[in-house]
Amino acid sequence: MLERFDRHKNNKFGYYLKNYLSLLLPNSIYRHAMPMAPVTELNRSYIEDRVNYYHQLVCPFELDQKSVTLRQFRQRSKSTYFFDLYQYIRFFPKARFCYQFGDVQTVPDVPSFVKSRPIKYNNQTSVLLNLNKIRHFIHVQDPCSFYQKKSLLVWRGGAYQEHRIRFLEQYVNHSRCDLGQTNRCRNSHFVKNRMTLAEQLQYKFVLSLEGNDVASNLKWIMSSNSLAVMPKPRFETWFMEGRLKPGIHYVEIRDDYADLEEKMDFYLSHPIAAEAIIENAKAYASQFQNEALENTIAMRVIDRYLRLAVHPDLLGESFQAWGRHLTGD
Repeated sequence: MLERFDRHKNNKFGYYLKNYLSLLLPNSIYRHAMPMAPVTELNRSYIEDRVNYYHQLVCPFELDQKSVTLRQFRQRSKSTYFFDLYQYIRFFPKARFCYQFGDVQTVPDVPSFVKSRPIKYNNQTSVLLNLNKIRHFIHVQDPCSFYQKKSLLVWRGGAYQEHRIRFLEQYVNHSRCDLGQTNRCRNSHFVKNRMTLAEQLQYKFVLSLEGNDVASNLKWIMSSNSLAVMPKPRFETWFMEGRLKPGIHYVEIRDDYADLEEKMDFYLSHPIAAEAIIENAKAYASQFQNEALENTIAMRVIDRYLRLAVHPDLLGESFQAWGRHLTGD
């Protein structure tokens, strides 16, 4: 089962094929092919809560010269970021908007669609969408219980950032860790062979260290029967990492990593507490698995953005104008 997820994680062929073909479809056909969740009294508050989290602005704003029209955006290079935004923005033909692709570590001067933002109070101009999700959003069905796994900490990844290098310097040769970097451009003494996702899930503890922004492995760890071990997150994405609670959703270690063994010892001697974190983490991760609901939330985030833009003649068409029969509004 897990080997299938390993192949999906690294293979983008099907993703690109599907999305390039979608460019050929008229919106009238593509619209009906995209699953949407109706908005009901049962889910309305949940949807509004997440929309408010991703898009925190409530006042009109002015776009700058970096903003683009839908036609201009369609002419840009076709990356995973492009397709993940275009699948929604294409339904707003008069849209004009700003965006920043890649690992965003700072807050834009002008409200912009981004994949990631720093977790702090003044990040309102960072409007989160689920971008590059083929890499970041992987959900697993873990066949091994926590008790069946190795009582070690595992990690494989690129060690380009100083905080990742510092962790390896402290623990790469530790008897209770199986760690290694996969890049070979520096610190060759830290290099170890890559491990598949299935191989990493044989361990009770999986390290989740942020890279340029968020750690891409956090989502699949939290959907497994292993414990995510990490310092308090500094960045967040569509996964709402800012809402994660230490001791509830993950095992928190200090920024200097000095209490790693202490935390491992605690959860090895308190397996019921470990199981509680695992169940909470799996419940948290599962909320992102309803494709129709995720589509509805993303469309509402975009609709709010376009309604607040200050160029009335360039605003996107209302989400409700075409989607009322799907949302129940």
